[in-house]
Amino acid sequence: MPNWLKQRAQLTPKRIAVQTENRTLTFEELEEQASRAATVLYKKGIKKGSRVALLQQNSIEMIITYHALIYLEAVTIPLNIRLTVNEWVWQLNDSEADYLLYDQDHVDKAKQVKEHQSSLLCSSIHEVRRESEKVSAYVFQDEIDLSALHTIIYTSGTTGHPKGVRLTLGNHWWSAIGSVLNLGLSEQDNWLCMVPMFHVSGLSILMKSVIYGMKMTLLHKFDSSCANKAIIQEGITHVSVVGTMLQAMLEDQEVPLNAPETLRCVLLGGGPAPLPILNKCKDRNIPVYQTYGLTETSSQIVTLSPEYMFSKLGSAGKPLFPAQIKIMKDGELLGPNQEGEILVKGPNVTEGYDHLPTATKDAFEDGWLHTGDMGRLDEEGFLYVLDRRKDMIVSGGENIYPAEVESVLMEHPDVQEAGVIGVPDERWGRVPVGFVVLREGKIFDEEQLIRFCRERLAGYKVPKQLFLMETDLPRNASRKLLRRELMTFLPKGFQED
Repeated sequence: MPNWLKQRAQLTPKRIAVQTENRTLTFEELEEQASRAATVLYKKGIKKGSRVALLQQNSIEMIITYHALIYLEAVTIPLNIRLTVNEWVWQLNDSEADYLLYDQDHVDKAKQVKEHQSSLLCSSIHEVRRESEKVSAYVFQDEIDLSALHTIIYTSGTTGHPKGVRLTLGNHWWSAIGSVLNLGLSEQDNWLCMVPMFHVSGLSILMKSVIYGMKMTLLHKFDSSCANKAIIQEGITHVSVVGTMLQAMLEDQEVPLNAPETLRCVLLGGGPAPLPILNKCKDRNIPVYQTYGLTETSSQIVTLSPEYMFSKLGSAGKPLFPAQIKIMKDGELLGPNQEGEILVKGPNVTEGYDHLPTATKDAFEDGWLHTGDMGRLDEEGFLYVLDRRKDMIVSGGENIYPAEVESVLMEHPDVQEAGVIGVPDERWGRVPVGFVVLREGKIFDEEQLIRFCRERLAGYKVPKQLFLMETDLPRNASRKLLRRELMTFLPKGFQED
């Protein structure tokens, strides 16, 4: 089909593509700048099939970079800026990245990455922008192949290492189509993006913008007052949030959020919303759409419309039009209100995991993806998610897999065993805490162990507290760690209801 940006620039050239606090680009201007950037990147050696990592904050330059790499038919690997240098290096090695494009906020970090990977080619996107102002754009291919690999986005894995989720242009296309068939489309639509574009949630807004011809209002990072101000003053029609963001927006005193008539949809991910938040939204006429999605599904795949916000409290909704869901247990299809594993299928679902053929084979069955999440469908087909990938901790919208944190703890020479679970937290929803069994003769130093983790993990993954275990961690006959039983070892103040 036609290249999305080139086609959009021909169809609606003067329509605003993206706006920030101090900069605005039309689709025509965005296309021109993306073509120039692609020309510069081509001269630097990026070509079809090149694997290019991005270490960037939300910015217009990041949007230009994404589109430029589509022109070059390169594969984009967005890196989570909250991770550590060691975690980035691991992902760059695993993905066999050829190139790293970084912004001004990450100059020093990029130098540290380069020290670990001397063969990695690196460029600043601001350098690319300066050079692009001096070149004549090449003529790039007018068409794109929907089956072509577009992004590799890393998602935490249950084995202690993240997995690179392979997403094609077709996956992104069908994600956008499924969303618009659910939400509708208007020429006045204006989607506020303040979720990071290195996550699939932010990237999906970029894709929707160019496919729909929709204005995208971009925030460098989340700020509740800035978000509320944009919604009230900029005619925002759509916004994507997680629970902690929405709660901060509702509680903001500087710019109180009373939704204007222009606001049509607040897409809420990261787990079911607590009733007090939904009640506040109802009182202020804020239209909340609860959603369920994965990196593997190119963002949302199930959405709850506002008319069911209270009658189906706790539900993530029904699948988008091109998608299917079902509940399975022990190879059997389950009926209404029976609990089992959520399986999903659709053209927006990943083709598999990069360089992991066994994991890919294990994840799929007759085209259905085993999500590892537990849930049920009610009599009307509404999905209720019961447990996010069993042991996963959702903290402020970020996914934390205990195995990854346990792996780091056990790298410490004093630690013999480690177990990590999530405990309730008023601000973040849940936060990780850890249990350790020390090697004989070693002395427990909680601060030193936490500092050890902080040097190797993103801040949100670091255990907020560690507990010393005098006995072995609870395990089953197969020696698998029984994390749920660790709850019984928590001090009384930590116990869940």
